[in-house]
Amino acid sequence: MAREEGLLTTSPLPEDERFEMGLRPRKMDDFVGQDDLKERLAILIEAARSRHEPVDHLLFSGPPGLGKTSLAGIVAHEMGSAFRATSGPALERPGDLAAVLTNLDAGDLLFIDEVHRLPRQVEEVLYPAMEDFELDIVVGKGPAARSIRLELPHFTLVGATTRVGRVAPPLRDRFGYVARLDYYAPGDLARIVERSAGILDVAIVEDGAELIARRSRGTPRIANRLLRRVRDYADVRADGHIDRAVADQALRVWEVDERGLDKVDRFILEAMIEKFGGGPVGLSTLAIAVGEDPETVEDAYEPFLLQEGLLMRTPRGRVATPHAYTHLGLTPPAVDDPAADDSQGRLI
Repeated sequence: MAREEGLLTTSPLPEDERFEMGLRPRKMDDFVGQDDLKERLAILIEAARSRHEPVDHLLFSGPPGLGKTSLAGIVAHEMGSAFRATSGPALERPGDLAAVLTNLDAGDLLFIDEVHRLPRQVEEVLYPAMEDFELDIVVGKGPAARSIRLELPHFTLVGATTRVGRVAPPLRDRFGYVARLDYYAPGDLARIVERSAGILDVAIVEDGAELIARRSRGTPRIANRLLRRVRDYADVRADGHIDRAVADQALRVWEVDERGLDKVDRFILEAMIEKFGGGPVGLSTLAIAVGEDPETVEDAYEPFLLQEGLLMRTPRGRVATPHAYTHLGLTPPAVDDPAADDSQGRLI
């Protein structure tokens, strides 16, 4: 079974990236949600502008699809700065980073996505660049090697990570402000869907936007992706107008249920219950059973299942909760004596 077809995974596909570029807000006032974070960023930006300095280095963390890249672009726009983007995996050698840094102009914003995946030797080049705006380059090899220190223009580094715990402490400590983005409330997602529909010239009413929002896992990227699929259904099977009934039927066609689970989510829960008696089951074993790699299961699917109370992580593995049984139309197992159940290697 091909797992890459899941509508609700948050890793952007190439067509999604092109689609999202047209929907990304350019100004802080256009960014919906994350109100507390926006207020703090507004203070940082206004203070930097009043002192005619670049904004301090920023680190955005949180699950994929919540707007980390968009916020970095907004900071650059509000500061009137050029936006330069790269990613941790793309910077394989210190020379790669040195080439990027030496091409920056004063006040530029450098955005590094997946900053937790920077190689250690590349990180070490960043330390003096972030603190002192200097770059050390080694020229030559062996006994004749010598170090040259280059002055860099003052710039702002904005890092984005889905795993802030994997950012090395020396690097994390050099960011002036570390912010976490949270999942969005359904009301904010509905406003995002309505805004995107306006940009795409899609006819949608409030209850249709609300239904899409409630099935979007608290994630704007998923909300926009579902809007595209509902739009396709409305153009082909309806009159192009999206209301609650059309949105509900469209998402049924695309196998997104009322709790926002898609077929891969349900396949994971079904595998745990039908093949492993509800668990506990190890991550690697579960990933093999559903035909995915462990990192995809852990990063793309587990967070939402945990958030919805359908799955638990225990020291001995993953366990399906009674809510998972109920959602799949199954009867949860009765456990009269938890101690006896634990003696059989089960954990509830």
